[in-house]
Amino acid sequence: MTELVQHWSDGKVYAGTSGARAPITNPATGQVTAQVALANVDDARTVIAAAAAAYPQWRDTSLAKRTQVLFAFRELLNSRKKELARIITSEHGKTVPDALGEIERGLEVVEFACGIPYLLRGGFTENASTKVDVYSIRQPLGPVAVISPFNFPAMVPMWFFPIAIAAGNTVVLKPSEKDPSASLWLARLWAEAGLAPGVFNVLQGDKAAVDELITNPAIKSVSFVGSTPIAQHVYATATATGKRVQALGGAKNHAVILPDADLDLAADSMVNAGFGSAGERCMAISVCVTVGSIADELVAKVAERANNLKTGDGTRHTDMGPLVTKAHREKVASYIDASEAAGAKVVVDGRAVRPDGAPDGFWLGPTLIDHVNTDMSAYTDEIFGPVLSVVRVETYDEAMALVNSNPYGNGTAIFTNDGGAARRFQNEVEVGMVGINLPIPVPMAYYSFGGWKASLFGDAHAHGIEGVQFFTRGKAVTQRWLDPSHGGINLGFPQNR
Repeated sequence: MTELVQHWSDGKVYAGTSGARAPITNPATGQVTAQVALANVDDARTVIAAAAAAYPQWRDTSLAKRTQVLFAFRELLNSRKKELARIITSEHGKTVPDALGEIERGLEVVEFACGIPYLLRGGFTENASTKVDVYSIRQPLGPVAVISPFNFPAMVPMWFFPIAIAAGNTVVLKPSEKDPSASLWLARLWAEAGLAPGVFNVLQGDKAAVDELITNPAIKSVSFVGSTPIAQHVYATATATGKRVQALGGAKNHAVILPDADLDLAADSMVNAGFGSAGERCMAISVCVTVGSIADELVAKVAERANNLKTGDGTRHTDMGPLVTKAHREKVASYIDASEAAGAKVVVDGRAVRPDGAPDGFWLGPTLIDHVNTDMSAYTDEIFGPVLSVVRVETYDEAMALVNSNPYGNGTAIFTNDGGAARRFQNEVEVGMVGINLPIPVPMAYYSFGGWKASLFGDAHAHGIEGVQFFTRGKAVTQRWLDPSHGGINLGFPQNR
């Protein structure tokens, strides 16, 4: 018998009624380690109902009390993050240090949410009209849904739920069925921190769970991170039912290397951003755009570094772990096959990797492909694996046109020692997050995370002030405390005097 990862509803585990299960696999061994419950519609409605029932009391809980719970959660998470990191590694495959890194970035959002009293502060105008005062307040939405992907089972949910909870909402988190155990671990931590039952809930499942979350009238907003086709579906369906939606989609991130760049810095950055977490990051650099005559030298530097990386079990002293599933490993490998067949040069071939791990793990080593052109599938598609494509251009203008013509606009970077070129790039590029001599420009929690074009559907980015605004709605109050004398009858439109 394998362990069953269940739902979390009203402050306790909930097995559900569907009986449907999916396997949870350790990618480093290929072995099934547990099963996850897959919700049916009734299960989803049960969990949503728990969030709806808890909302009125949590909405009316003081900011002081909410903040105390947030601080307690932060302290518990910080003290036990190594335990959570090991859980992530066992189901996702990323190395333990990489898993710790994603938890640290999620903690930044928890810390930001601890300042919610200031962030929800309204405004007040005395005597806007004679003896009339006007003030503004921000109030929570109600039960909200967070649908998160497999690649960051801790960090991505924490982009959303700390702010949502701090602002007075209740949450239903639907994690990926590939690595769902982190979500239950976080639920138990919330309970230990003193969060009231029903404020944070976990709904395990697949499409049936998602479809209920994005259509159920009790859910007031949906925060989604995943592929662009699913993001489009979530956005179109949920907004049609009147919900607020922030749906973050796919990416094809380019790094532009100008001739004056520090090529050692650029090579290090391409390896770090291209192969970290086996390339399973929406902010991974997947296209290296070399400008001018530097391509041969840069490719040689990247290849040297990539060949020295150690691929293997993430619990050992390795640089890069396996891919999340066998099917995904085969799909990523097919892009290498297609590029080679189309005439590109495979400089470093991850298909031949010798991993430090079990033979049945889902291994694919760092791969560097040179002379890629824009009609190859390795360029057009979001591979989501450790494959870095090199596209050669002659001028800055060609590079800019390449980046801006891409349908995605999540992240990008430029490497240069020319401040004017960098400033021009940040101004002209049609991408939501820009790095200058920095390959993965994920902003701090007090700024907002989000892309442009097909990388985001909706008006609000994740976390930061935009996150606070997304999980609250404004209310303007106009008041007058009358003197004993009555103002009299006047049917005209109110005027300020």
